[in-house]
Amino acid sequence: MGSTSGENHESAGVGRRDLIRRSAALGLVSVPATSFLSACASSGGGGEDKAESGERTAKNPLGVNDGARMEFVLFDGGFGTEYAEDAVRVYEKNFPRAEVKFSATQKIQSTLQPRFNQGNPPDLIDNSGAEQMDMGVLVGKSQLADLTPLLDAPSYDDPDKKVRDTLRPGIVEMGRFDGEKVWVLYYAYTVYGVWYSQKALDALDEQYPQTWDQMLAVCAKARKRGMAGWTYAGKYPYYIPFSLYPMIGKVGGREVLDAIDNLEPNAWKHPAVKACFEAYYELYRKGYVLRGTPGLDHIQSQTAWARGKALFLPNGSWVENESANVIPADFGLAVSAPTGLDSSDKLPFGTLWASGGEPFVVPAGARNGAGGMEQLRIMLGEAASKNFTSKVKSLTAFDGGTDGITLTPGLKSAVAALEKAGDNVVNPRIQDWYVQLQKEKIGVAGLGEMMAGRLTPAEAVKKIQGFADETARDTSIKHYKHA
Repeated sequence: MGSTSGENHESAGVGRRDLIRRSAALGLVSVPATSFLSACASSGGGGEDKAESGERTAKNPLGVNDGARMEFVLFDGGFGTEYAEDAVRVYEKNFPRAEVKFSATQKIQSTLQPRFNQGNPPDLIDNSGAEQMDMGVLVGKSQLADLTPLLDAPSYDDPDKKVRDTLRPGIVEMGRFDGEKVWVLYYAYTVYGVWYSQKALDALDEQYPQTWDQMLAVCAKARKRGMAGWTYAGKYPYYIPFSLYPMIGKVGGREVLDAIDNLEPNAWKHPAVKACFEAYYELYRKGYVLRGTPGLDHIQSQTAWARGKALFLPNGSWVENESANVIPADFGLAVSAPTGLDSSDKLPFGTLWASGGEPFVVPAGARNGAGGMEQLRIMLGEAASKNFTSKVKSLTAFDGGTDGITLTPGLKSAVAALEKAGDNVVNPRIQDWYVQLQKEKIGVAGLGEMMAGRLTPAEAVKKIQGFADETARDTSIKHYKHA
């Protein structure tokens, strides 16, 4: 979404970086979507000639030109830049004649939009952050390269296995928007849910609540001890869906989330949506949300939570690394699948949202697209995957990479949550297919206003359904549907 913020945190290094925080991976798009769409629609000019292909060998199955420059732009947030820099060093070792330019920036869209327009985009982009480029627009305007050659190439560790055969279930499918071509490779594997301190729950002599009545009771007990029940990134309320969407799926079934993704008429008016909105609104109405939360950004809300001012926080598994400097050693960081309503829910407790995060793309107009794909092939190897997991406390798309690693509390809890969920893992696609709709409209103008008490649940449902209907009618937007 990794999503998911917007603080300035930039620094420079030998042509290598401009930085941001990861939770912004689901942040607001600050450059107007219309200007981006028109820029992407332009074929542009002034780009460099494509690099000639190199010789295809067992060690170079993608035919990378070993003397061609390769440019890699990373979004740096909660995961930092070190894991990518380590992988770049492997590329440089394998192709010592190649010049590699690595940089990281918070301003993905405003930095790279002009370059797409001019026809000289980088070769590999981690398209995340507050200024994440709309993947649906990029795909719809043919601005991305099909990653099938990478997926069908031999894996970095085992020439008898294709890259696609080393990935976690669902990763390849997530990269498809329509048809069989794969436009995006989601590198991180994120567990979304409700994060909390086991120590704090133990102090309340409580277990994680499985029904909403239990949730309200736990929040009431926490308030008596001077602790709010919940907080969230109030300035970026599209964090709320990290627990709300899987709750909707749990209550009403996967088909409700699919209908929302498909922009079906009245999808947001489903009884499960209404019931879950009312449940969350009750947190506000009963005063169980940390005072001032609507004015907090992701870092401020996470810090307040880590310092014991609130018990529960909707977030993704990057939060452990992003908040490492404020989470106490004895915090007992844990994550749970969302609380449901009651025994009438369609899916069992344990149903959660887990999916690929940190979307990497190779532009169709890249000068050295083969180099960009090769860099990804390196990153999808076991060594790079283990390096990522050990350094940033999160899983990757590589199906494995945890052997021999001592799992941190949050990561251990996330793995346990995945095991408990089993087949009951949901993956809403609206945040990938319609970025502006998800973040600015559903998130900020809908859920943010409701949780601040400025909209009732009924008003929020009506407003969000209107936003979805507008998007469905907009012929300038490419529309996607579940198969």
